[in-house]
Amino acid sequence: MRDIENMEDIKLLVDTFYGKIQQDDMLGIIFNQNIQDRWPQHLEKMYRFWQTILLDEYTYDGRPFPPHAHLPISKVHFDQWLSLFETTVNSLFKGEKANEAIWRAQKMAVMFESKLDYLRNNPDKPFLF
Repeated sequence: MRDIENMEDIKLLVDTFYGKIQQDDMLGIIFNQNIQDRWPQHLEKMYRFWQTILLDEYTYDGRPFPPHAHLPISKVHFDQWLSLFETTVNSLFKGEKANEAIWRAQKMAVMFESKLDYLRNNPDKPFLF
């Protein structure tokens, strides 16, 4: 196996991962209900997101948290998301960028979970993230 090196690798990672997400008993319904028929647009956004993070090619311009703020998700969902992501990365790639992808996904999950907890525990605070 080789490391994540280019946009084709990013697309393989994203397509494989979200293929698993769509079929997952826990996460599939959440993603499919929210994304509906916009999967091509979502995948394009994820290509740009991971391209920016892993390849230092700045093509993503957005705020990843706000679309998730309203979702009925908790630690169990993040744990499953991470498990699928790590399994996908490890089945396709090996190396520094692959390890970085997993590390960044872990950090995102912690950050998103913390922000969701904050929002749920402080409903009177304005949403500024």
